Amino acid sequence: QVFRQFVRHESDTIGSLVLERSMNRVQLLGRVGQDPIMRQVDGKNPVTIFSLATNEIWRTGESEETQGGDISQKTTWHRISVFRPGLRDVTYQYVKKGSRLYVEGKLDYGEYTDKNNVRRQATTIIADNVIFLSDNVKEKV
Repeated sequence: QVFRQFVRHESDTIGSLVLERSMNRVQLLGRVGQDPIMRQVDGKNPVTIFSLATNEIWRTGESEETQGGDISQKTTWHRISVFRPGLRDVTYQYVKKGSRLYVEGKLDYGEYTDKNNVRRQATTIIADNVIFLSDNVKEKV
């Protein structure tokens, strides 16, 4: 009964449309792959874009607890887009290749047409928060 009340309280109905709470959250901790760039289309919606690498490390062998076996690593690259005005500008100004960052945001899927007129899929993290973790961030000249 308490659960039913909670669900009823968290969902609203507008006409035939049911509005329910949902979640799309991403948390990444990694290193920047290249200096950020800033883009805008027709003078609107400026965005700072950079890539972030995360690593997964594991030991191969019969037992992960033993010291035997080889260590393997997989690097995953994430495309980060920052639209929030203050965060977008600070990220563009102070982040550089090699910076260690913590990024919070949401996952976004989209499509674009490349220069050869081929439709491509794109996955992007839309950053809501960027926390600088390394000392090697400098102001761009």
